[in-house]
Amino acid sequence: MSIMLFVERVYMGIVIVFLKLFGHKPEKHYKWEPLKDHDIELGNSAFPMVLVQIPMYNEKEVYQLSIGAACGLSWPSDRIIIQVLDDSTDPIIKNLVEVECERWRRKGINIKYEIRENRHGYKAGALKEGMKHSYVKLCDYVAIFDADFQPESNYLYRTIPFLDQNPQVGLVQARWKFVNADECLMTRMQEMSLDYHFLVEQEVGSSTHAFFGFNGTAGVWRISALNEAGGWKDRTTVEDMDLAVRASLKGWKFVYLSDLKVKSELPSTFKAYRYQQHRWSCGPANLFRKMAMEILRNKRVTIWKKFYVIYSFFFVRKIIAHVVTFTFYCVILPATVLVPEVEVPKWGAVYIPSIITLLNAVGTPRSFHLLVLWILFENVMSMHRTKATIIGLFEAGRVNEWVVTEKLGDALKTKSGGKAAKKPRIRIDGRLHFLELGVGAYLFLCGCYDLAFGKNHYFIYLFLQAFAFFVVGVGYVGIYVPSS
Repeated sequence: MSIMLFVERVYMGIVIVFLKLFGHKPEKHYKWEPLKDHDIELGNSAFPMVLVQIPMYNEKEVYQLSIGAACGLSWPSDRIIIQVLDDSTDPIIKNLVEVECERWRRKGINIKYEIRENRHGYKAGALKEGMKHSYVKLCDYVAIFDADFQPESNYLYRTIPFLDQNPQVGLVQARWKFVNADECLMTRMQEMSLDYHFLVEQEVGSSTHAFFGFNGTAGVWRISALNEAGGWKDRTTVEDMDLAVRASLKGWKFVYLSDLKVKSELPSTFKAYRYQQHRWSCGPANLFRKMAMEILRNKRVTIWKKFYVIYSFFFVRKIIAHVVTFTFYCVILPATVLVPEVEVPKWGAVYIPSIITLLNAVGTPRSFHLLVLWILFENVMSMHRTKATIIGLFEAGRVNEWVVTEKLGDALKTKSGGKAAKKPRIRIDGRLHFLELGVGAYLFLCGCYDLAFGKNHYFIYLFLQAFAFFVVGVGYVGIYVPSS
């Protein structure tokens, strides 16, 4: 499994170097001409009709940011509809969102405030319900932004031409830019992981196969492509990836714009991050279980593309990457110090992991000095991702658990007078994470044994990794948000 992951990383590294050397840009491979707004005869009718959807759920801290950014998009006012899909259960927040929508409506913005009786299907259900309104039939494209996303005003002028001038393109995806990456060490770690995803994985998928996983936000869909693929489905917790795979199987191509960035927020509390990672790991594994045979039987895409989707996109990145990180580096390798007869070759224990790590770090050069800390933190999180992956593959109890990622917006500045309040060193009322503490104890014992009787000096790694598990286990990671 380590070799599979190694080959995948090297392959993507080679492709991305090739793309950078030859200056690959989507504008060179697809038609793209700026839309002109000075045609007197046609007027604004020359512009396609665009729907902008903003799904939200109790987003007290960020609802104004997302609605304001959407209403600030440059586009003819009679050719755009802003649709706020509010699933909030808190009546106070719901009223605040409605008042905000009304405020923009009085300014002349065509904004619709939509609610529904229940939260069936969560985000997918809200988006699906939003597409049923009669005015949506007038629209050609739909842009989707989560409640913490703030697109630049020229976003539609950058993305819509790819769809309008290339009938085979079904999706245009922008890159995420993190406004709170420097909030704490945990957000820096997240930035390192996600930058690799956006700078390498998405770029490689778009350039080589015109396919990548829709990120659920900061993207524009051709509505006919969305409908042909079967629309939104809530059968997994990754409705965005589900739609992307189904649309790809229908022959639609995707375009990724790495130089178009949309501001967003990283989860800065460990609780929020853990729930997010459960959803992002469980969902793809469950979708793989549901769609593997459908992908194999599909006759509209090439065998090479099927191989890429099943093996590279799903199996290696969404399953192997999580499982091998935890089982090998946190279970099997430590156990070898207790059984001297078992010897792991250095290329498997040192060289391959080192190369994989260096390749992963290329996306965020500014955080290269945090590489060791990132490795230790990722190994801790791999335990949760492995557990979630197994739940998804076997459709166990929490397979469809959906917890909305908490957004803090300016709440921290408001409560702490300008700086995020760091979590205190000792919190008696803080929740202990017993799984992390248990694995940390196991690694510490293995380290002690290796220090006393071993010859490979694994104890250096084992003590560091045990310390990382202990730190997370006592809740000293992320930030602490005061309750008042």
